[in-house]
Amino acid sequence: MTFISPMLLHKSDQPFDSADYITELKLDGIRLIYSVDDAGKVRLYSRHNNEITAKFPELHSLDIPSGTTLDGELIVSDNDGKPDFEAVMSRFMSRKDKTPVSFVAFDVIQREGKRVTNLPLLDRKKLLADLVPTDSALLSKVQFVEGHGTAYYDAVCDQSLEGIVLKRKDSRYQVGKRSTNWLKVINYQYAEVFVTGYRKKDFGWLLADKDGRYMGVMELGVPSKEKVRIYRGAIIKETEDFAHIDPMEIRVKFRNYTKAGLLRLPSFYSWCD
Repeated sequence: MTFISPMLLHKSDQPFDSADYITELKLDGIRLIYSVDDAGKVRLYSRHNNEITAKFPELHSLDIPSGTTLDGELIVSDNDGKPDFEAVMSRFMSRKDKTPVSFVAFDVIQREGKRVTNLPLLDRKKLLADLVPTDSALLSKVQFVEGHGTAYYDAVCDQSLEGIVLKRKDSRYQVGKRSTNWLKVINYQYAEVFVTGYRKKDFGWLLADKDGRYMGVMELGVPSKEKVRIYRGAIIKETEDFAHIDPMEIRVKFRNYTKAGLLRLPSFYSWCD
């Protein structure tokens, strides 16, 4: 069974309530396409068509019928039962790491060897419930509610989870496309930090807190007109790879703090002056 490129999400700045949509928890893990060919052989793919079957042998014997392709998220749960992105990436990158993983499915792409992508989402959810009738630690289904996006998002923020996904009930599965029928609302955090320098080659701003402690590199979300201001800053020291400048304060949005205290995926929000 060949790789099927997953449907992707657009961003929404705010949650909303609509009877035309379902609301799901956005899981913080690795997107996984789980396929079982007609002979019963399991193949696992990342969203970028990298076969990662050998990395997760515990997923090879799930009770999924031949001719099935599921879309979902591979996660590792922390002690509070919340998805831990750093833990799942550690398991992904290390052969020695044996941390238990869970595959949480949220859609069906193929069943009995035939694509079901033209079925409405709620019909595909019924197929998923038939394919995964009982949730376990190793295999489960994403739970959803109809509507109630705002209240769901508020609850997610209260629990410091990643965000929500809003999907049209009648949406078809658009292979390999980013569709406004599926929207993600991220629970961003915000912080005031200082830009203390920049990479000379690949784009990246060095970040530090008010005490000068390193907070990571910002590589995303900086409009071109904002970059000029940093590059005009007074250079106080240079190395082969970096130019260090008089610190400039900015406000960033980011996913969460890493276990090392760095900002995960920081992006430019505004200047602080």
